[in-house]
Amino acid sequence: MSRTGVLPSQALRVLIAAGEVGGSVPIEEAQIQPASLDLRLGTVAYRIRASFLPGTKASVRDKLEGLTFHEIDLTKGAVLEAGCVYLVPLIEHLNLRPTIAAFANPKSSTGRLDVFTRLIADNQESFDYVAEGYRGPLYAEICPRTFSVKVRTGTRLNQIRFRRRVSQQSDEAPGRIGDKRLRAIHSDVGLVEGEAAIRDGLNLRISLAPVEPGGMVGYRARRYAGVIDMDNVGGYDVGQYWEAVHLGRDKRLVLDPQEFYILASKESVSVPPEYVAEMAPFDPMIGEYRVHYAGFFDPGFGYAAGKAPGAKAVLEVRSLDIPFIVEDGQIVGRLVYDRLTEIPESLYGQGIGSHYQAQGLKLSKHFRQP
Repeated sequence: MSRTGVLPSQALRVLIAAGEVGGSVPIEEAQIQPASLDLRLGTVAYRIRASFLPGTKASVRDKLEGLTFHEIDLTKGAVLEAGCVYLVPLIEHLNLRPTIAAFANPKSSTGRLDVFTRLIADNQESFDYVAEGYRGPLYAEICPRTFSVKVRTGTRLNQIRFRRRVSQQSDEAPGRIGDKRLRAIHSDVGLVEGEAAIRDGLNLRISLAPVEPGGMVGYRARRYAGVIDMDNVGGYDVGQYWEAVHLGRDKRLVLDPQEFYILASKESVSVPPEYVAEMAPFDPMIGEYRVHYAGFFDPGFGYAAGKAPGAKAVLEVRSLDIPFIVEDGQIVGRLVYDRLTEIPESLYGQGIGSHYQAQGLKLSKHFRQP
């Protein structure tokens, strides 16, 4: 293994076999995705007073002691209440070599339920990041925002990617694709239909085109709708938890403060097999809202050789402190692409239980789809 970039599934298996990625319970094959590893909740959750970071001179356990309200047993399942903050030790731990770092994001189904989830590790100054050569435990910070959720030991809410550098590169993200190269890739295989807006990544526009039948443009979450079991696939009625969003005559959508919406990109997106993509961090310059919680796009997402891109990017949108107007075609986010060290053994959607290939406007897998 000598190339710089994000590690694919076969390289993850090498890390697992070498003990660089392990767990108190053996890692299951179903956790291994084309370019990431699903992480599992451990046996206990701590209800804590507030979110925190340990900093470079402390472990998570050091800081946890003074912030815990009570402990919750997850071995038989437990409800995490909306509006509360929890910290859960994960089953997985890391023992990385000095050339490999890791970064994390919520799984798609987690973000689409408005469950705010971040990875925390000892002696780290950032969420969702683990420095090169890290050795130690991993934790998930969980804050359900709209729906209370039921979880248990083994529930998978977030996922982790591993990035390798092979030289003393100074850039923070070795393997990141610059705009010039991204334009060349688009010219070669087509990252979106038609012309691509590329500036600091692939820019995405919001679609407010009515979806038939019914003419809705998206979904808005209903508050106080009930508990959702994170492991119950296809078990819930859409209408109990979501209301359809329609536009008025002015064709604008007003995002109400602190409400949660599921919308879709105007572009269908493609991630070729040699690359992975990630939604870029929230950018306050483009509006008073947060556009995503779940950011990983696997190799093969929306991709079919010789065909137009086939999957929309679902946008998990929350307005912040003030109402904000969005219009059809408005830029709301961007995808950044990274090189893989090699093409994965299997791609997104190829017989691995991918729920969102060829998606349009689509809720999480927990709901019975029309």
